[in-house]
Amino acid sequence: MTARPDERQGAVALSHADTSKAPVVVAKGYGAVAESIMREAKAHGLYVHESPDLVRLLMQVNLDQQIPPQLYLAVAEMMAWIHRLESDSDLPGSRAA
Repeated sequence: MTARPDERQGAVALSHADTSKAPVVVAKGYGAVAESIMREAKAHGLYVHESPDLVRLLMQVNLDQQIPPQLYLAVAEMMAWIHRLESDSDLPGSRAA
């Protein structure tokens, strides 16, 4: 029996250029593809945020498409949280997790 897509680990990669209105879905997938997305993100020093509910919503967005306005707040909160983590890790005496 095969696991339903919403029961497998999924991953979505977002990119946000200063010139674009909203973040764009640049990669997404389940299983081995999700593992590859997360491995590449970590290899490039990017933070991997685990939120199955947000991933489930973002999986509905087509590749190379901006996230819809309904997801702006959730994604903005996540990006602000990541920015705070990165800013805190730049302080003297702090260590990145």
